[in-house]
Order: sequence, then structure tokens, then C-alpha cells
Amino acid sequence: APGNVDLQPIILYNSQKYIQEKIGSDDDKPMKFVFHGGSGSSVEDIQYAIGAGVIKMNIDTDTQWAFWDGVRAYEAKYHDYLQGQIGNPEGDDKPNKKYYDPRMSLRAGEESM
Repeated sequence: APGNVDLQPIILYNSQKYIQEKIGSDDDKPMKFVFHGGSGSSVEDIQYAIGAGVIKMNIDTDTQWAFWDGVRAYEAKYHDYLQGQIGNPEGDDKPNKKYYDPRMSLRAGEESM
């Protein structure tokens, strides 16, 4: 996982068992969990967490990076068209509006997610 997070999905299973014993439940998953800090987790950890009763997973960091990566790639691809309103590799008098229109880079961000 990104940053200093040390995710340990086994805690979810252990918690379910503890709660089940404490409340005397027949349900092997008496709690519904939210997996905070899920970004960067392996597929195996995600599947394990779901098996332990996770019903919602927060993946904000991965989502932010995916969006940014699309915007970054757009800027890299059209860098020479994003240096001014007029003038690009196609000619000194060629307009660049369709490249610097923020909807274009934002769309690239959305499409990369």
C-alpha cells in the first residue's frame, strides 16, 4: 500500500471471530467492515478482505493517481501544443485552443480511470 500503511487483513477475520464469540452469533461475519486505505492493496488482499466481511473499500489514492496519470499523459503528448495560444509544430500561426481547453485534459483524466 502507498505510504506508511501496513495493511493486515487477517485482523478482519480475527475481529469477526472475536465479535461472533462475544455476542454469541451464529453468523460467521456478524460485522460489515469498510476497508480504509485500500489503495495499493493486492488482488489477494482485497479478495481476502471481502471474504472477511468487507462491504466497502476506499481507494481514493489509486483513483487520484489514475486520474492524474491521464492528465499527465495528455500534457506529455501535447506538450508542444500547450506552450501558447498560437503556434505549434504544425506552424507558427496555428491555434492551440483545442489542446489547452481544460475539458480535453480532464477528459483524458477521466478516461484513464
